[in-house]
Amino acid sequence: MNYEILISFIGASMLLTIMPGPDILYVLTQSISNGKKYGIATSLGLVSGIIIHTSLVAFGVSAILKSSGNLFFIVKLFGALYLLYLAYKTFKSDEELFLNTKTDRKGYLKLFKQGFIMNVLNPKVSIFFLAFFPGFLFSTTHNTVIQFYVLGILFMLQALLIFSTVAVLSEKFASYLKEYPMFNSRIKWFKIIVFIGIAIFILFS
Repeated sequence: MNYEILISFIGASMLLTIMPGPDILYVLTQSISNGKKYGIATSLGLVSGIIIHTSLVAFGVSAILKSSGNLFFIVKLFGALYLLYLAYKTFKSDEELFLNTKTDRKGYLKLFKQGFIMNVLNPKVSIFFLAFFPGFLFSTTHNTVIQFYVLGILFMLQALLIFSTVAVLSEKFASYLKEYPMFNSRIKWFKIIVFIGIAIFILFS
């Protein structure tokens, strides 16, 4: 078992999770509007959906790996190219972070369900996991499906930690976004660097 790969995976996962996107902004919005506990309930729902995407990728890629080493290389190549495409798409976009602080209050269970459904029904998550996970298989002897589930659980844990932290510190994050409008430009280049860096790692791992 290669623990260095696992550590690299956790680091890369945390970098990807802290990049402002729909999920983390939704947690932030719910936390500011309704309170920290509501943000955490949303976080639990979003994170729970990850197990579905992990299962799809685990069994799909494992079957490819058993069929051919060349096919597996093609999967990793696709992953690297997809991440480079995301970097290019980010570079060309003029996206700005928009924080909507007016939301209807919902119960904890309803927010959990909504977060879960948001994650599960987003096909981009499965595509991203297909691009991201195969480059971090950490053992040549352990069952491939189990390795994918280990990666999935690690991704869930770090995402829950970061989302919950955002929920608890929501007011400070919101104030920062309002006080520093240049943050949008900086986060754009941060995203580009992270996507390119992980693409290179996957391609040569």
